[in-house]
Amino acid sequence: MKETASSRAVTLLRSAGRSRWIYLPLSLLLLLPCYWQERVQAGDLSSHIYNAWLARSIDQGQLPGLEIVPRWTNVVFDLLLLQLWRLGSADAAQRIAVALAVLVFIWGAFAFAAAVAGRRPWHVLPFIAMLAYGWVYHMGFFNFYLSMGLCFWALALLWKWSLPRAAGAAAILMVAFLAHALPVLWMGGLLVYRLLARRLPVKGRMVVIFASMAAMVVLHFAIASRMHTLWSLGQIIFVSGLNQVDVFDTKYYAIEAALLVLWALPLVSLIRSEGVGQSISQSMESMPLQFAIVTAAGVFLLPTEVLLPAYQNVLAFIADRMSLGVAICLMAALAPVRPKRFECYAAILVALVFFGFLYADERSLNDFEDHMQQAVANLPPGQRVVSAFTDPDLNVNALAHMIDRVCIGHCYSYANYEPSSGQFRVQATGENRYVAYPSSRARALEIGVDIVRETDLPLYLMDFAANGTIAVKSVAAGTPLAATSWSVLENTVPEK
Repeated sequence: MKETASSRAVTLLRSAGRSRWIYLPLSLLLLLPCYWQERVQAGDLSSHIYNAWLARSIDQGQLPGLEIVPRWTNVVFDLLLLQLWRLGSADAAQRIAVALAVLVFIWGAFAFAAAVAGRRPWHVLPFIAMLAYGWVYHMGFFNFYLSMGLCFWALALLWKWSLPRAAGAAAILMVAFLAHALPVLWMGGLLVYRLLARRLPVKGRMVVIFASMAAMVVLHFAIASRMHTLWSLGQIIFVSGLNQVDVFDTKYYAIEAALLVLWALPLVSLIRSEGVGQSISQSMESMPLQFAIVTAAGVFLLPTEVLLPAYQNVLAFIADRMSLGVAICLMAALAPVRPKRFECYAAILVALVFFGFLYADERSLNDFEDHMQQAVANLPPGQRVVSAFTDPDLNVNALAHMIDRVCIGHCYSYANYEPSSGQFRVQATGENRYVAYPSSRARALEIGVDIVRETDLPLYLMDFAANGTIAVKSVAAGTPLAATSWSVLENTVPEK
């Protein structure tokens, strides 16, 4: 009876997996982390919604010294937030915009893996879900995140060439470029590689891979000779994409280790069944695996930070971001593999532990933001506020932009970097009373390494009071600012 019941359950699951309606309940399940807390905790998201508030104020003729400038990239998520806010509340705008970005990313990555496998590879969905809510998501890089998800949709369409598919992919890529140019440039490089390598034997493909690496080295020095760049040997830790699940603190290293094992098991099975030489040959025939190798090479060889000529702020964390592309290409490479049943169960178990960690940590962050909001509520409206809270134990920048969202409708986050950077729609035309200018000054205030000037006054600093509570205090000209470290996941702010 037990075997019969088990067989029926497997048959039912397989039938559900073939239904097109399965995507609706799965989407609702996958969106749970967007709604399970009082606020979505995702780093730069607070800055994005704060700048949507600034944009609304500029549209109403307020905030002299700030203006809205047309941009051709890095804008889609911001425009989406602004339009959704006009239809409802700021909270609803954030949740809906983030939910849409998550669905685009998850199902785009899944569509790419399905195009490679020729079927729906449900066994990689738990991995894709973890990557979707990983480092890039929690840093709040949603324009980049949305662009990458759209690029996966385009790759899925182009996997089997036809003119209608190419036209659809071109339209998707236009939107992706408006979201962020970097994933589109990456995908263009992959398509060029595929064009060169797909008709070649294994040895020929190896030549193309090494030629691609050599081209990356040349590009590295070409960029470095004309712009400020940053590169380090430490970028080697991003080449597997596993760093994407190292979200907050050290407990996520266990998740990384578990994924390493689960991703390696199919390769071990292949080697055992086919032999080392044959398995390497078969692996190198996998275009997604070649994509992963080429992308990993770019993650290590190219600069992780570039100051583009038109900007006052660097394009940073390039290697960290692009490791997400490595991970999804690996998922597409694993998609054709038929996993063992225990591997599927293990993947689901690891995903449950991962999301359990996220729930607990995001709750701690929301508690911290509650106390910041209570402190700001005591200020008169329209004041300038800076906050230099930092948590060196976190792998993502979770605290720097909390003050942005806290200030919406009540005060001005004076150290917000976006208007002075030149990278976004809302831009500062010069010194003004709402945001620090230039970008270097905003950055210095944000991390607490500056001295208050007369032109900053009146200015309020958010910090811990003598009794251990979060408080906002007025600061005088000449006051040196300093960052305040706090282990937000291990400690709670004392109640007033």
